[in-house]
Amino acid sequence: MKAIFHYDAGSRVKARFTTFAAAGFEVDACPEADDARLAALLPEAEVWLHVLKPITAGLIENAPRLKLIQKIGVGVNTIDLDAARARGIAVCNMPGTNTAAVAEATVMLMLAALRNLAGLDRACRAGQGWAVGGRLQERVGELRGRTVGLVGAGMVPRALVPILRGFGADAVYLSRQEHRELGIPRRELADLLAESDIVSLHLPLVPETERLTDRAALARMKPGAILVNAARGGLVDDVALVEALRSGHLRAAGLDVFAEEPLPTDNPLLTLDTVVLMPHVAWLTPETLDRSLDVALDNMRRLRAGAELRFRVV
Repeated sequence: MKAIFHYDAGSRVKARFTTFAAAGFEVDACPEADDARLAALLPEAEVWLHVLKPITAGLIENAPRLKLIQKIGVGVNTIDLDAARARGIAVCNMPGTNTAAVAEATVMLMLAALRNLAGLDRACRAGQGWAVGGRLQERVGELRGRTVGLVGAGMVPRALVPILRGFGADAVYLSRQEHRELGIPRRELADLLAESDIVSLHLPLVPETERLTDRAALARMKPGAILVNAARGGLVDDVALVEALRSGHLRAAGLDVFAEEPLPTDNPLLTLDTVVLMPHVAWLTPETLDRSLDVALDNMRRLRAGAELRFRVV
């Protein structure tokens, strides 16, 4: 059985391919930017180990032997699910494998935004760090004593609750259903936005959540609040976010994901000192990849045996 690992595989991942080979699977790495190699591999591929670059109906059509699209991660909004369903191709994700990494990166973004880390780093590199002086106190603050609004109640928000408690922060959450086991208050969106010093997004991108954080939602946020997004870029109206940051209504933002990726070089977010940016790598740790490849190998074995697949979406 042949598989494509469609991402820039480093030496650690490639070393893991020997485990797949020992189980009777041939895995070829294909960098996301190498469209020619992908086109050459698709006709024989039975499994597509998918990370970020969208899988379109046209690409699926060029893979006549494809039986499984295995998402390395959780969100499947980058996969044409209708096209996969029409072909009878299974689509699976792997909830939980990246929870620790994303939760830690989310806290990192909160702290970096609160302490103006990106601006201080740039100032130090330019030889101007010690000139900041007392003016810095107007632009920084502590996580302790602040309220964090968790928009969502999935695995990452659940991991964040005890971490935030450890910092001395309070937390509230938004969810359609009540989850008393979280031990924190549930809020409607408008109340969460108005109450929170930091709003952290943790929802999948579906039609109901697209641009959830629009101009009206940002206006409801507390003056001087911070927005953090390590979920999906499409949850945020980027134009409205830039306006809120430029006006000073929002203090800062910490962003790992964007509506358009890679982020265009003319995106105004790149010009703002109050924004901390990451290139959609909150999930990317060697530990996450190890857990993810374990799930992928297990599902490939199940596929070959005709057994029920884990975490099947389609």
